[in-house]
Order: sequence, then structure tokens, then C-alpha cells
Amino acid sequence: MTPITRIHPQAQWSDAVVHQHTAYFVEVPESGTDITNQTQALFAQAERTMALCGTDKRHILMATIYLQHMADRAAFNALWQAWLPEGCAPARACVSAELASPDYLLEIVFTVAVPRA
Repeated sequence: MTPITRIHPQAQWSDAVVHQHTAYFVEVPESGTDITNQTQALFAQAERTMALCGTDKRHILMATIYLQHMADRAAFNALWQAWLPEGCAPARACVSAELASPDYLLEIVFTVAVPRA
């Protein structure tokens, strides 16, 4: 059986789970009060999580983006496009949702390939 690696497991979640060379994790912004600041904070967090899993943003396979306000979609998309390396856009969905905290303007679920060492 292929081992499952859980990064920083808690009672209700792990920061990331790696199985069969694929990492799964969710990020919510740790700081910021507007969509730009929260998105930039979330991207930095995601890069740290990917590094812990042995991968990077060039290997994102799928992203599900939850926005509190769909009116923020254009601003988010500009930041997303600037953050992704050229030619590395993943499959993605972007939906409006009520998030766990009214302070969160976005949340992203990532699925990322982990290259073999």
C-alpha cells in the first residue's frame, strides 16, 4: 500500500495530504482586508505548503476557487494570471460561496502533482 503523508495534522484537518505523488490542500488567507491583499497572502501560503510537499506552482493540476463576492473575480483573475508561470494554468473552477469566516474573501482548494525525487 502506498503511504499517505499528512503535513501538520490537526484534529479536524491536515495542512496538506500527499498520496501517490499528488498533494491535496486548502488555503484561506492569514492576513489582508481586501481581495488583493488576501489573494497575495494566500498565494504565499500556498507556495510554502507546496514546498513542504516537495512541489511548486508549476505542478498545480486543479484549483477550486471560492470567492465570497463574485464582484472580486476580475481582480482575482488578474492576480492569478500574474502568479502562475506561463503555460502552467491548471484546470479550475471559480464559484461564489459563503466562507467559514466573514473576514475571508476567498479560499482555494489545490491538487498538485509532486514530482518523483
